[in-house]
Amino acid sequence: KTMASSSKVLVLGSGGREHALVWKLSQSKHVEAIYVAPGNGGTATFQPQGRPANFIQNVSLRSNAEIVSFCEQNAIKLVVVGPEDYLAAGISDALQSIGVPCFGPSAKAAQLESSKAFSKDFMKRHNIPTAEYRNFTDAAEAKKYVDSVSHSVVIKASGLAAGKGVILPQTKAEAHAAIDEIMVKKAFGDAGNEVVIEELLIGEEASFLAFCDGSTVVPMPPAQDHKRALDGDQGLNTGGMGAFAPSPSILAETKYRVLTDILQRAVDGMKQEGTPFVGVLYAGVMITKDGPKTLEFNCRFGDPETQVLLPLLKSDLYEVAMACAQGRLASTEVVFDPDMVAATVVAASAGYPGSYPKGKVISGVHDAERRGAGSVIVFHAGTATESGNKNLLVTSGGRVLAVTAVAPSLRTALQRSYDAIQEISFDGMFYRNDIGCKKLPAVRLGVLGSTRGTDLQFIIDAIASKSLNAEITLVISNVADAYILERCKQHSIRAQHIPSKGKAREDFDREVLAAFEAQGGVDLVLLIGFMRIVSPVLVNAYKGSMINVHPSLLPEFAGGMDTNVHEAVIKAGKKETGCTIHFVDKEVDQGAILIQKRCIVEPTDTADSLKARVQALEGVAFIEAIRLFQQGRLVPPSAKGATYSQAGVNMERGDLLVEKIKPFAKATARSGADSELGGFGALFDLAAAGYDSKETLLVSGTDGVGTKLLLAQQAKKHNTIGIDLVAMCVNDVLAQGAEPLFFLDYFATGKLQVEEAASVIEGIALGCKESGCALVGGETAEMPGMYSPGHYDLAGFAVGAVRRSQVLPRYKDISADTDVAIGLSSSGIHSNGYSLVRHLISKHNFDIMAAAPYDASRILVDDLLAPTKLYIKPVLPLMKKGLIKAAAHITGGGLTENIPRVIPDNVVVELDASKWTMPPVMRWLACDLGNMEHREILRTFNCGLGMVLIVDKAVADQVLTFLHSAE
Repeated sequence: KTMASSSKVLVLGSGGREHALVWKLSQSKHVEAIYVAPGNGGTATFQPQGRPANFIQNVSLRSNAEIVSFCEQNAIKLVVVGPEDYLAAGISDALQSIGVPCFGPSAKAAQLESSKAFSKDFMKRHNIPTAEYRNFTDAAEAKKYVDSVSHSVVIKASGLAAGKGVILPQTKAEAHAAIDEIMVKKAFGDAGNEVVIEELLIGEEASFLAFCDGSTVVPMPPAQDHKRALDGDQGLNTGGMGAFAPSPSILAETKYRVLTDILQRAVDGMKQEGTPFVGVLYAGVMITKDGPKTLEFNCRFGDPETQVLLPLLKSDLYEVAMACAQGRLASTEVVFDPDMVAATVVAASAGYPGSYPKGKVISGVHDAERRGAGSVIVFHAGTATESGNKNLLVTSGGRVLAVTAVAPSLRTALQRSYDAIQEISFDGMFYRNDIGCKKLPAVRLGVLGSTRGTDLQFIIDAIASKSLNAEITLVISNVADAYILERCKQHSIRAQHIPSKGKAREDFDREVLAAFEAQGGVDLVLLIGFMRIVSPVLVNAYKGSMINVHPSLLPEFAGGMDTNVHEAVIKAGKKETGCTIHFVDKEVDQGAILIQKRCIVEPTDTADSLKARVQALEGVAFIEAIRLFQQGRLVPPSAKGATYSQAGVNMERGDLLVEKIKPFAKATARSGADSELGGFGALFDLAAAGYDSKETLLVSGTDGVGTKLLLAQQAKKHNTIGIDLVAMCVNDVLAQGAEPLFFLDYFATGKLQVEEAASVIEGIALGCKESGCALVGGETAEMPGMYSPGHYDLAGFAVGAVRRSQVLPRYKDISADTDVAIGLSSSGIHSNGYSLVRHLISKHNFDIMAAAPYDASRILVDDLLAPTKLYIKPVLPLMKKGLIKAAAHITGGGLTENIPRVIPDNVVVELDASKWTMPPVMRWLACDLGNMEHREILRTFNCGLGMVLIVDKAVADQVLTFLHSAE
């Protein structure tokens, strides 16, 4: 089919999404006129360059019948549908009946969004990954189900609820209340006649949209939006307060899995069921540790995702939409700009997402776009023209404007958006200041303080709650007993005392500068209760990146300090006070003012009560300033020269990995350690673990996994190799009679692959949890050129504790006359001998991914990578009872070299090989494949015994009974 050279298009909807659609359609050479029903102030005032005055017209159309009649009367060639309501009501079907192409699915296909119950059942039918769920039409049954499950749940009204019918209860009681709210009180009307109760998924959420023509799926770049109303993901859920695309943290593998396992399966499933999906399929996806899972489907463009996706689309939207409607998307080129990033910030009305006023005059929209110099577009959502006056814009909704910018990097795009939005104003306007911050590099903070560091605590808490993407690199105090140093110690923050007494300001500041540089430098310096005047040494070194907070509204009361300022405010009879964040300059309190926060001075205020209130504002102001700096909004953009990423080290990937592994580490917490990652060192409390420091010895063990790693990397199976690492270390510690307490890992690679590394560390965490030891930290080293692509290395470090009286081996107590050896079975090869294993497999050209030659029901690689057995749980209780005299961990050197390490020189151990069976994989390798001599086998492999215990004959049966029960 050919497209009309001159087409009229109708766009349905009134939000920012629809304005963006109109903006993009207006660029098509095929479009001669665009009608928007009902449109908004933006579509009413938008005048594309080179187009006639009436090129875009808002029209009033309500019902399907009115829309159909309008299309017939005005020769509409294409209808583009924005909101889901039109689609659920069957507008696509109605238009199809008169032969007008519609960019949007049929009512039946739109059930993917209009009925969450249908959508979940559809996903189940077509094996689309999603959360576990149940549908209910009876409130009592729904509550009964909530009470029966152990996992956290999400409760959704099945029908359309304007994006608000989703509740995340924290408790069973809240879940019951949510069910009543939706099903009984009808908070969302008929949308709540049925509810979907599903498992709460944990991970990173992203929006994956795709063009569809019923068969072909063409994905758009993944986008991420910000649902909460306030900074730090606080406040109520909204339709979206900002977005960016593409998301830098979404890996290629994840995008591929979403395309194949979610989007394509959905379109294929719709086609199989006789309801081909045409238009935009929008999958809300949670990227979990088990891979991407579908949260929900939408049957149209998202808002505000559209406002960042369409500016990146290089293709003609009219051509793409028509290709979808006519089933020929496969032959249509769809191109997004691979070198650009788009970000949008939403300006909202006071009170949103609750009730909000309307009719507030809007100014500065054209100034915002002019400031962007072609890189900024302001899309209108809740706007209208006042009484037909196109020059007077007023608010008419909760989300009023979306200020979008396009740039080569996310940071620059955000900077341009925020610079532009500052030109716009209307009464009650607010917007989030942290859009995209979590995806920017963390700000490295240096802190100077002389007092308690109360403001620092706000920053520490914000970082801990992940609402602030920053790290405190170093805190310096010139006062040895300043509480700020103790505060740092409590939170494992690196801190340093540099004496200042008797030193010239310049000399002291040079020491400060050297200390910061010794830690790799800092991005932003904060003065928090710092009782010294800084010299030009620091001012010049951190020009535009050193800030101070003053406890008044500068320039008033400049030069004052602490409670003296508050006393002066009260004495002066001020009705209002607050705090000021300003740049540090050569003159005291004279640097450029950046942020001011205000509060009322109460008649009953004392200096101390006023200080407490102002200090709370100081913490908020500092956090805002750090976010502004992160977005490039505290300093003018400037070239920073060479970067670490240019050398092949990606800090963002490292930060993402840390975020992914924090839950794994947290799951290993135990008495004495909380397993919170992020400090410079980990603390362990022996007393909390039940050990008297005077009677306790610490035992350390370190090891790696050897060339077993190469098999794991070859098979791309990384989730068990971490268990091997832990086992090799903690089993050694156990052989000394010690209880493993905590563990640290070292992961080194040439190029960090986040998902791969996270899988390895998840295995480490599983091994730690099984062993009862806490994963308290580690080091991830990305070293370009050091390792081949796809390769990494591992090392582990375990520390355990044993009471002096229980240290093993007890050489003096071991006797050939009274003692016996008990063997504990291995799980396979464990982690030694793999250089030989790989040599034999390569020599005989075996495929490790194929069936095992010795057992066709097994896959060879599964046996080769079977994780090393952990012996803590069955053996440690016996050691604590004093029933074990020695324990030999059978590692490198096999049976013949490890058992002699734990017995006296005048004693030998006789092993009866008929008492146990060598694992099939080991017998195949050593005997069938390698034709190895017996002596070589014994010193290479564990031969089926992973640990050997020496016990008194008198307790042997008791020990065996316990071991069997533990198994």
